[in-house]
This record gives sequence, structure tokens and C-alpha cells, in this order.
Amino acid sequence: MSERHGHGSDVEQADAGAGSAGSGSAPSGSAAPASTVTGPGAPPPAFPVHRVRGAVLSPADEEYAAEASGFQTGYRHRPEVIVRAETAADVAAAVGHAAAHRLPLAVQATGHGLTRPLPGGVLVSTRRMTGVRVDPAARTAWIAAGTRWGEVVTEAARYGLAPLSGSGPGVGAVSYTLGGGIGLLAREFGYAADHVRAAGLVTADARVRHVTADGDGDPELFWALRGGGGGFGVVTGLEIGLVPVERFYGGQLIFDGAFADEVLETWREWTATVPDELTSSVTLLPYPDLPALPEPLRGRYVVQVQIAYDGDEAEGERLVAPLRAAGPRIVERLRTMPFTESARVYNEPDRPHAYQGGNALLGEKLPDREALRTVRELTGPEAPAMTVLSLRHMGGALSREPAVPNAVTGRDAGWLMVVLSVLEDGTTPAGLRALHDRVMRAVSPWTAGSNLNFRYGRGAWPPPGGGRDAHADEVRARLAEVKAAVDPTNLFRFHSAHGT
Repeated sequence: MSERHGHGSDVEQADAGAGSAGSGSAPSGSAAPASTVTGPGAPPPAFPVHRVRGAVLSPADEEYAAEASGFQTGYRHRPEVIVRAETAADVAAAVGHAAAHRLPLAVQATGHGLTRPLPGGVLVSTRRMTGVRVDPAARTAWIAAGTRWGEVVTEAARYGLAPLSGSGPGVGAVSYTLGGGIGLLAREFGYAADHVRAAGLVTADARVRHVTADGDGDPELFWALRGGGGGFGVVTGLEIGLVPVERFYGGQLIFDGAFADEVLETWREWTATVPDELTSSVTLLPYPDLPALPEPLRGRYVVQVQIAYDGDEAEGERLVAPLRAAGPRIVERLRTMPFTESARVYNEPDRPHAYQGGNALLGEKLPDREALRTVRELTGPEAPAMTVLSLRHMGGALSREPAVPNAVTGRDAGWLMVVLSVLEDGTTPAGLRALHDRVMRAVSPWTAGSNLNFRYGRGAWPPPGGGRDAHADEVRARLAEVKAAVDPTNLFRFHSAHGT
């Protein structure tokens, strides 16, 4: 068994707290004190700094702005207090303080998926709670709250294993997984949430719990955590399953945007022929005219086909061959690569920036050519802001229920459409929301729901274009029951995605 711990080694803290929480009693000092109310205009109550190992910041502190900021720079939390949590006990102290004084509370690791900025209250920053512990025999890993996928990929690879990570190594592994998690090999292995074995959780009563599918581990809460959209507590760590993947065949085929219709139609027909071991997507985007970009892409509108195939290169080449008939490629980047290089499939930007976006889960069939052309024209080079349009092929293992059921819904979707626009000078959140509404309305006859992981910025909720929620009615009702049981005062409302 291997261990990689970051600052504070919360892997051990979560496990230690879980023992007493699982027996039905709160750890010493972790129960929320009696509730008090702060009157209008009164100064915020002083945070008990002696109860936490990590630093506590206020707006007057020099490091406050950097700590409140995340990858999403278009929106930022503005809390009265930031707790730089290093352990599960730190998280419990922050939750207890917020609950006692009826203060709003939010949690941030990397800040990629911020949709509701916190105005005042308490922000729990978990970015220092990093750590990965791999059990190669069990093919599992315990990951702490602030761990990024790149760390998990690197550590798992030492044993010929891989996590069900997504396109960006800088994304927080825990929040990604709680939203469902559609990874590079999702059609073969399903949602990341399907492979969660246990969770460390601090609930609104400031108890540190160990949540599992077993009867003593609160199986109903375990069901809700995996794909339920948050709002049930602060997850301090997850035990996840790993898969035996060391290398895969994949990368990109990049076409000029003039061939967009041909590429989309070829890809649509091609996806009906591929095995579950192959997961793919198509992305249409305008590259800015910047010297830092490769010459073939600089200032061009392009169509990228992203591919990840868990198989040998010869078979991968055979499977991909029909796509090359769609038109001449500007760039071709397909090869066998170690999973540690999996970020090359999407090559997503790693610098923080401002953006806004939403998504739609589509039915078994893609929208017709006319609808796709409308969407492409709305999001193309003439759009009011730089806009990225992506279509992901779903199905395969994503359509199958896991051995231990969870709250992920929309498993009958054949496709996922994501639209994301850069929030820059001359654009406004309201303007981008209007653009995304038009895009989503164009595909509304085919829309079956939405996905929790691909909602970006304040304009992402409720779903644009009158789109449907991420959960079916019966699932949403069940989630609301769990929410009422574990967070009756709605303390975690800044992370709730089910109507509370």
C-alpha cells in the first residue's frame, strides 16, 4: 500500500474521525454548539481559531483574495471568514461555527465548478487537504478533499492502475466524482460515482462520519452523495475504485471548421459502430490569434474529435479510419500513450479564467441536421463571445446501473451537449445566458435532462433554455428527503442542486 499526503494528511484525519462517528457519537469537540442569531448590522461573530489547525482569514488579511479565488475568475466567493482546512476536524469546527450562528457556508477546493458565489458567511477552503493512498491489491484509492486528478493519476500509475478521471488533471477529484463524473473511458467503465466505496463526511451537526453502503454507514446518505449534487455536508475524502489501465490509444483529429457539417455527420454515423471500450467527443471552437498557439490552429475555427480507446494501436487505427474520410485534417494527434499523459486528449487550458456555460443530456438520437446547424451557427465565430460547443458520446457502461445504486440519472441519454463561453470584456453574464438559452431551445425536443458536472458560472442554474433538471422527479424527491434529514436548516444551500 502506498501513501502520498499533502499538507495536514487529511487521509488519516478522515479515517480517525470516521471511527467514532460510525458508532453514533460525535468526535470530541465536533458537535455544533447551541445556535445563536446575529442581528442585522451586527459584526460577524469571532471564529474560534484555537479549534483549527489551519489558518483563518478575514477580508483584511493579505492572503484573503487569493484564497477566495478559484479557477473560475468570473465569480468569486466573498465570505466574512475563510477557514484553510487541513483536517476533517478543521472542517467540523467551521461547520459548527456556521451552524451555531446561522451563517451561510460554502466549500471550495479548486473552484472549477462555481455556480453560486457566497456573500458573507464562512468559506471552507479544502485545497490543502490533499493526499492519495492506493491499495493496489484492492484496486482502490483514498483521496482527500482537495486532491486534484493529476495527483491520483500519477500515484495510481505506479501500480498499473488508473482512476476514472476526466479531461483536466487540475480538476478537483472529489467534487467531480460527487457530480457523477464522465471520464475519458466512461463508456467502458461508467460514471466515476459508480465506483465510490466510502466517503468521509462532515454533516450540518458538525459530526465527522464514515458513510458507506452498509447498514451502519447510512446507505441512504451514501446513495445521495454519489451523483446527488451536493448539499448534504462537506466531503473530506472518498474511497474510489481504480481500473487496470496503463496505456490507451487516443488523442485528437482536428479539421477546419469549414468541414463542420461533414465531420458531425460522419461522427454521428461512426459512433453507432464502435465498442464500449471507445469513448469520443466532438468539440467546435474558435482559436484566438495568439503567438503562443501552434501555427496551424492560430486564429482558426476548428472541429476537434477527441478519442480514448482501451485497446491496442492496430485496432484503434482500424476503428478510427472512417473518421478520416470526413475531410482533410489540420492536425492529427493519435497514438498509444500512458494514462499519465491522458490530459493530451483534450489539452484543456490550465490557467484560471472567466467562463459561463450549461449542458443538455440528449436522447438516443442526436438532434437533426437543421438543429445542429442552428446550434453551430449560434456558437461559431460570429457568436458574441468566444464559445466552445462540445458533443460527447454516451451509452455503454454509462447506461447501466451500478452494483450499488446511486443518484445519477439520465442513464438513457445517448449524448451530452455542452456549451461554454468565455466571459471577457464586452460580454455580460446576462448576455451569455441569453445566448445559451437560444442554444438549448434549439435542442429542447431532444433534451432529456442535464448533467451536474458541466454547469459553469451563475448563469448555469437553473438549466438554460428552460431545460430539465439533472434528476428525475422521483430521484429529486428522494434527495429532498435525505437533505431534510441531514441538513434540516439548509446550511449547505450553496451546494444544493435539488430545489433546496
